[in-house]
Amino acid sequence: MSMGCSVCHLCRGVVRCSTLQKKTILLSCQTKHMTQPMRNMMSIVEVRKDLQKIVGQRGTFSDDKPDRSSLHSHLVDDQTKLAPRLIKDSLHSAVIPLSDKYFREKYINAYRNVRFGQLLENLDTLAVSIAYHHNAPLVTDTGISPLSIVTAMVDEVNIRQSVIDATQDIIMSGHVSWSGKSSLEITMLLKQSDIPVLDAQFVMVARDPESKKSAIIHPLQPVTEEEKKMFEAGNRNKIRRLEEAKESLFETSPSVEESQLVHKLFQDTLDARSKSFHTHVLPEGSVWLESTKLKNCIVCFPEQRNIHYKIFGGYLMRKGFELGYANACVFSKRVPRVVAMDDIIFHCPVPVGSILLMSSQISYVEKQHFTCRVHAEVMDPRTGESRTSNVFHLMFACDGNIPNVMPKTYGESMLYLDGRRRLRRSNTLL
Repeated sequence: MSMGCSVCHLCRGVVRCSTLQKKTILLSCQTKHMTQPMRNMMSIVEVRKDLQKIVGQRGTFSDDKPDRSSLHSHLVDDQTKLAPRLIKDSLHSAVIPLSDKYFREKYINAYRNVRFGQLLENLDTLAVSIAYHHNAPLVTDTGISPLSIVTAMVDEVNIRQSVIDATQDIIMSGHVSWSGKSSLEITMLLKQSDIPVLDAQFVMVARDPESKKSAIIHPLQPVTEEEKKMFEAGNRNKIRRLEEAKESLFETSPSVEESQLVHKLFQDTLDARSKSFHTHVLPEGSVWLESTKLKNCIVCFPEQRNIHYKIFGGYLMRKGFELGYANACVFSKRVPRVVAMDDIIFHCPVPVGSILLMSSQISYVEKQHFTCRVHAEVMDPRTGESRTSNVFHLMFACDGNIPNVMPKTYGESMLYLDGRRRLRRSNTLL
């Protein structure tokens, strides 16, 4: 990575950093200079309650849904009608009070460390809150936002501490780092005892609650040179996501190198004595890729609904991660460490009452690192129709030797190559 420096415009401090770190340097400095005492900081529970007020959510599922038909008139058809927002306008922080032993119960795992899946839920809550604050003050007399803001994807989660202490408070901070006409990029940083534990980038989209079409949001106006670089990085991220979508193995053929690798894997499984293309032999120290599947089924109850009366995206991420983690344990026969997450995509909302079918599979192994893909499918129990709701890509590491995975079919070979691409792109092998 190329090296450079970032400047905090609050203290003018210069920090040497990599390109990957630049987007969180400003956030880290802003958090350090916040004047609000931590004891007055909202807890993550209070952030969720605040969101419920912003969208007018009723207290229980039994209550009638709020009538939002009149809110459409507050939306605009031209972004120039909306005042630009500054990055500091959306700067938002919350505390996960793990020092409270009763609150901690929900966040602790069997090894007395923090459950990573619970942090994913909290990240999603904070990202939505930041997106709404970017578009504040609210324009309706009722105090209810005319927008419906949801998570489109988690672009990346960079894990700096794979083991997080469950007895110390975690401070979550974030802000809008880029905005388009109807979408925003949210950059977030989690710190514990002033030490970064992870940073993440979420992409949010705004919709008209009634028509479900795109809604125009306030533009972002970067001021300092660092903010301008951050905004430019957001533009590059958008282009990168489009390019990666075009290069997907669902859209294009493997490269020459990848095709040669697939053929080599095929040759490694042939039985030289049989002289048949249909007889496969498993190489020593390997398992068939098809044997690494682990599945579960979830009934989506109202308890897991979000502020828009769909299943909460953070809950879906937690369940997807926990299935992937369970598969990683079964596969490695160890307690693995999560080292990265890549491209958690939300293809469609998950209605309350639907059935969620989740399937995980180990897709690629290199040294002591491996990738796990989790595919979530939402099914309407009344019709039996189903479609993809989410795809998760998780990267793990563990100590000791683990088996390689060997594909049998062409489809499994593409899954293998996709996992290989993602693991190498994550830089976790360095």
